[in-house]
Amino acid sequence: MPLVRISVVKGKSPAQLRAMADGIHQALVETYNVPLKDRFQVIEQREPGEIIYDSDYLGIDRTDDLVIVHIIAGRWRDTAAKKALYSAIAQRLSSDPGVRPEDVQVIISSNDKDDWSFGNGIASYVPDTQSS
Repeated sequence: MPLVRISVVKGKSPAQLRAMADGIHQALVETYNVPLKDRFQVIEQREPGEIIYDSDYLGIDRTDDLVIVHIIAGRWRDTAAKKALYSAIAQRLSSDPGVRPEDVQVIISSNDKDDWSFGNGIASYVPDTQSS
């Protein structure tokens, strides 16, 4: 049930964007217990200067190839799963499309089951008896 926002500076090819999206989704499936068909992603390419970042925060050397991955997902995963996800995303994006691991930033915003409606105006993960 995650919603994934992928933010990059403009200039990436459609193939690079798709590789990022596919790699992130595969990492979610493999490490975060996300069903294969549970895929909702938004890719945004920003003009140079519209993504502002510290190039050496926490001693990590970042470049304008920075990829910011914001994942909104349920809070029922533990720290070990989150760490595995961070590592898997960095490894996959490094492998294809060739993003340096230093340029992969992942943020998880957790929420509850009643925070999701996938359509029809209903709380998708809440039984009808608890939806009011």
